[in-house]
Amino acid sequence: MRCPQCGDLDSVVVDSREADDNAIVRRRRECPKCQFRFTTYERIEQPRLMVVKRDGTRELFEREKMAAGIYKAFHKRPLPAAEIEKLIDDIEREIYELNREEVNSSDVGEIVIKKLEQIDGVAYIRFAAVYRKFRDLETFDKEIKRMIDKEKDIKVNK
Repeated sequence: MRCPQCGDLDSVVVDSREADDNAIVRRRRECPKCQFRFTTYERIEQPRLMVVKRDGTRELFEREKMAAGIYKAFHKRPLPAAEIEKLIDDIEREIYELNREEVNSSDVGEIVIKKLEQIDGVAYIRFAAVYRKFRDLETFDKEIKRMIDKEKDIKVNK
């Protein structure tokens, strides 16, 4: 592993531990040349997955693209980045557990929507507004009222 400080091609693993339900290995490394310490993460490479868009075009599934949309939904929300990353990991795992070579973008969107609705109503509304293409305030109003009613039902049934 190349040292990010001096560029030397050698490094020594100082500590290694599993993270995120044993799906990722976190390694602390040290450069023997400059003694700079840095962290690397190792994860299992997933098989190629194609996403079929609404217009019929296909593109490779990109975790980063999905993550960007989720981070936008959580902008200025009180959820720590580590929990957002765990959410993204859970969503990605669920997508790959469909065991398909191709998945519709609508399937990906519905998985994201379902998870967001369980965690944060504001993030859910933000994502749903873009994903479901809310066209007017009435659509927003209906969705917000539905969420409020759902939350009331949950409180009553506790």
